[in-house]
Amino acid sequence: MWMQTATAAGVLALLTIVPGPDMAVVTKRAIASGRAEALRTAAGITTGLLVWGVFTVVGLAAVLAASAEAYFVVKILGAAYLAYLGVQALWQSRKGAPRAEEPRKGDRSPYVSGLVTNVLNPKIAVFYTGLLPTLAPDGLSTAAGMGLLVGLHAVLTMGWLGGYVHVVSRARSVFERPRVRRALDRVTGVVLIGFGVRVATDAG
Repeated sequence: MWMQTATAAGVLALLTIVPGPDMAVVTKRAIASGRAEALRTAAGITTGLLVWGVFTVVGLAAVLAASAEAYFVVKILGAAYLAYLGVQALWQSRKGAPRAEEPRKGDRSPYVSGLVTNVLNPKIAVFYTGLLPTLAPDGLSTAAGMGLLVGLHAVLTMGWLGGYVHVVSRARSVFERPRVRRALDRVTGVVLIGFGVRVATDAG
C-alpha cells in the first residue's frame, strides 16, 4: 500500500508542476498584488481540487466526464473566464502598473479567482475520474483511496504554488519597475488568453 501511495505521489507531483492555467493565474496575482494575495489565489485553487474530489467521490465528476453537453458548458465557461483574466491583464498593462501593495480596481477576491479558475477546468474531472482510480492503493475502499489521493494532490499543489509564489516574491523589487510590470502583464495576459483558447478548442 505504501509503495502504491508513493508511486501515486510521484505521478501527482509531476502533473502538479506542469505549467497550466493555475500557475498563470497565480503569476498574474503575484505580479499585480504581491505574495499574500497570490497565496490566497493558490488556496482557492487548492480548494477547487477538493471540490472536484468531493464531486468525484459522489459521482458527479463522472457524469460530467461522460456527458459531452455538460463538458462543453464547463469548458466554455472556463475558457471565457481565462480569456477575461487575460484581457484584464492586458488592459492593466495599458493603464500602467500600480504599486504591488495597492489592490487593482475591479479585481475580485484572489481566493475566489483561484477557486473559479480550478472549478471551471473540466480537465480536472476527466483526470480525477480517469486516472486517479488507477493510482488508488489497494486495501482501501474506493472512497477512502480517492479521498487520500485528492488530499495528497491538494497538499502537493499548495506546496508547489506556495514555493513558486515565494520565488516570485523574492524578485519583487524587479517586478515593481513599471516597464517590467507592464511587460509581465502583457506576457501573462497573452498566456491566459492562450490557455483559454486551448481549453475552448480542446476536443476533450
